[in-house]
Amino acid sequence: MRTIDLRGRELTRGDLLKLVPRAALSADDAVARVRPLVADVAARGEAALREQAESFDGVTGHALRVPVDAIRDSLADCPPEVEQALTELIARLRRGAAAQVPAEQVTRMSDGATITQRWQPVTRVGLYAPGGKAAYPSSVIMNAVSAQVAGVPGLALASPAQRDNAGLPHPAVLWAAALCGIEEVYAIGGAGAIAAFAHGVPEIGLDPVDVVTGPGNVFVAAAKRVVSGLCGIDSEAGTTEIMIIADASADARFVAADLISQAEHDEAAASVLVTTSVELAERVSAEVTGRVSRTRHAERAQTALAGPQSAVILVDSLAVAATLSNAYGPEHLEIQTAIDDEVLAQITDAGAIFVGSYTPVSLGDYLAGSNHVLPTGGTARFASGLGAHTFLRPQQIVRYDRDTLKTLEAPLLALAGAEGLPAHGEAVSARFESEA
Repeated sequence: MRTIDLRGRELTRGDLLKLVPRAALSADDAVARVRPLVADVAARGEAALREQAESFDGVTGHALRVPVDAIRDSLADCPPEVEQALTELIARLRRGAAAQVPAEQVTRMSDGATITQRWQPVTRVGLYAPGGKAAYPSSVIMNAVSAQVAGVPGLALASPAQRDNAGLPHPAVLWAAALCGIEEVYAIGGAGAIAAFAHGVPEIGLDPVDVVTGPGNVFVAAAKRVVSGLCGIDSEAGTTEIMIIADASADARFVAADLISQAEHDEAAASVLVTTSVELAERVSAEVTGRVSRTRHAERAQTALAGPQSAVILVDSLAVAATLSNAYGPEHLEIQTAIDDEVLAQITDAGAIFVGSYTPVSLGDYLAGSNHVLPTGGTARFASGLGAHTFLRPQQIVRYDRDTLKTLEAPLLALAGAEGLPAHGEAVSARFESEA
């Protein structure tokens, strides 16, 4: 991992935005590459999806819509300990997601005048689960359970076709779908899946959705940007990233293990350590070198750690570290310092925050009860992670009786006149013409 030394420098937020490490592939580049793929699916539907499956997944002749029996029967091959773990994840996530559903509230403006604030779920969502370098049954659950807790009646799931599973999605994805009760599943991957959700594919019974959610690589994130406006999206959740703020009190073994845990996702994954301690930086670098060679996906992780998106950053203080983190807007932020809560109080921009030496990001990936579908690439500065709230829309229900409306006729007429919209006022006055 390269080292960036920011000590002794007075840097503005704009400076930090330019200095923080990012992947070389920009979102604009990815958008240019996926826009024709999305347009092709919109124009040619199933034919385009099959061509893309052959080109990107090496699969031909498979059923794009997975038979319901194949989903249900997949559980027969699920190891008991995995099924138990997935079931535990579902239960814990349901508890966490339930706290994200606001209760209906009624505001009484006066006698005979109320505004009811309710949160209404969308009708149909498209859930995406990656299937390239790893299987993500946990992502299926993160998406599905959040939508179910929100009360969404229609759920469709898409995940790439696998050559070694007869063109079906990865078996673990099917296990998660079965445990969540999802029966509308498609063997479609990448930008094509996002396009299919947004535009619909009548030939395979896929109706358009209201919202598309789920993680993926930079091309999935770019496809979401392309279809945004045609349907809603959760966020541009692209390649994963972790930032760790640590001081001399941190355990270098823990920090190194956590950096590697996210680097194994993808060659473009970002692992960033921000520290005030040169000694810790040196110990972590040594630990990373020793540990990464022993991990299963060593080559992939080494590529990610050596890439421009990963670095060890030296700063003068933890306050500067917090400012740097807010400029970066990390998907995952860990705080491992002697004053965790003081640092936490300065953090405003992060997808999810993991506080303390015994709260690794991988806990959030699986069993913390939090959601691991989070904004990446700096979008945490203005976007939130996925949750039940992603599938809810606030709606205001207004009820006024006759007498209360009458008391507001004069000021409403004044406002309508000031804005040059007299018919607005006349719509109120019309209700009292018989009195005149």
